[in-house]
Amino acid sequence: MSGAGRTESRSGRIRTEPPIRTRALTKQYGDLNAVDGLDLEVRPGEIFGLLGANGAGKTTTILMLLGLTERTSGAVRVVGFDPARNPLEVKRRVGYLPDAVGFYDDMTGRENLRYTARLNGLKGQAAEEKIETVLDQVRLSDRADDRAGTYSRGMLQRLGIADALVKDPTVLILDEPTTAIDPIGVVEILEMLRGLVRDRGVTILLSSHLLTQVQSVCDRVGIFAAGKLVGIGTVPELATRFGEGDAHVEVAFEGVSDPATSDRVAGFLAAIPDVAEVRRATSLLAPWTLVVRPPDSAIRVREAVLAVSAREGLHLTSIRSVVASLDEIYTKAVRAAGLASGSHRPSGDRPAAGGRAVA
Repeated sequence: MSGAGRTESRSGRIRTEPPIRTRALTKQYGDLNAVDGLDLEVRPGEIFGLLGANGAGKTTTILMLLGLTERTSGAVRVVGFDPARNPLEVKRRVGYLPDAVGFYDDMTGRENLRYTARLNGLKGQAAEEKIETVLDQVRLSDRADDRAGTYSRGMLQRLGIADALVKDPTVLILDEPTTAIDPIGVVEILEMLRGLVRDRGVTILLSSHLLTQVQSVCDRVGIFAAGKLVGIGTVPELATRFGEGDAHVEVAFEGVSDPATSDRVAGFLAAIPDVAEVRRATSLLAPWTLVVRPPDSAIRVREAVLAVSAREGLHLTSIRSVVASLDEIYTKAVRAAGLASGSHRPSGDRPAAGGRAVA
């Protein structure tokens, strides 16, 4: 090993390890497999969503990644280290926001961050500069000197992210970061996460049971059920794997109000290669839907629609591909694995005990 996260191949080339990698990772509680043979790789600089119902095994997985609970079997590497053997090395490089984040209520947000900075060996002017930077990043500068006990749930979550960033981590692990937060607060936190990846190159593992939020922010998604990873990929990749074997392209036209014009437009669209079905608009304001098969032809179909519209003088007003919702994908993936969503709740799948976020 030539440094955390870097290995040298036989050819002498330096190969960067994934920030998070597991092989056959398993955690048993008696006869119950809370995590069952998990193979997972999280790539540098991505937001990876670990999606599953409460009790699916997400938090148990996170605790093993952090070295906070022992694995039964399998292998784990986080930032180049085995968290069971080198928990302090992992802790120095990984920021963690637990589900049950807690701070000292009688201390200000800034004072709580100073406490974390001291725990991580950061003192004096360097600590103050870092605290000011992370407070600005999470948009808490204007409330930094108010007591944490006066903060809303959303503000506490933002303070928790700031707390995790004080050590300047390369990996950030967030367990249900938007639960019980109002919609505006959710949007702010998700935008903040995108900014951290864009501006700092942080790798983020986000655990959640909230489908729409995972779909809106994550580069890739791992579908987790009953301790098993039953699907992994981008949302379009998962839609192709667990969808109906087709894709949908929505198009809208202006001036298609009479039956003759509608028949003419339908004929042009149906003649496009790989358009399996044309579903006409149900009203003047509704779009038409083109069923595309195979699904990876959607881009070619969109290009063909543009060409036909220009050639035939059709007044095309909008065109877009429609990906299956993550809700549909999740349900189909869980059923395909022979599991029942939400019916397995391992007793060990709980957040770490309350109190402060792990520094």
